[in-house]
Amino acid sequence: MSWMLLIVSGLLEAVWATALGKSEGFTQAGPTVVFFAALAASMTGLAFAMRDLPVGTAYAVWVGIGAVLTVAYAMATGEEPVAILKIAFLTMIVTGVVGLKLAH
Repeated sequence: MSWMLLIVSGLLEAVWATALGKSEGFTQAGPTVVFFAALAASMTGLAFAMRDLPVGTAYAVWVGIGAVLTVAYAMATGEEPVAILKIAFLTMIVTGVVGLKLAH
């Protein structure tokens, strides 16, 4: 259950990171509300997951999921250019996250 909660929290990290960029310094109401709601939910989920998972592993997985999904979303929407090297490095992050899960 903790791993599933951690994955959902990582997804929400990508949501709040994307919303933060779209909030234009908290001047846009919609993205600002999404940012704060997703941030609170993401941090809460991370905190609960850390009850059963080591802090280092949980944090690394949470950040990895959030980072990969944030960049992937930006590339999919055209906000960031797609590049083979970016995809290769994102693949390395995913491999590291899976490795941490397997090592646990």
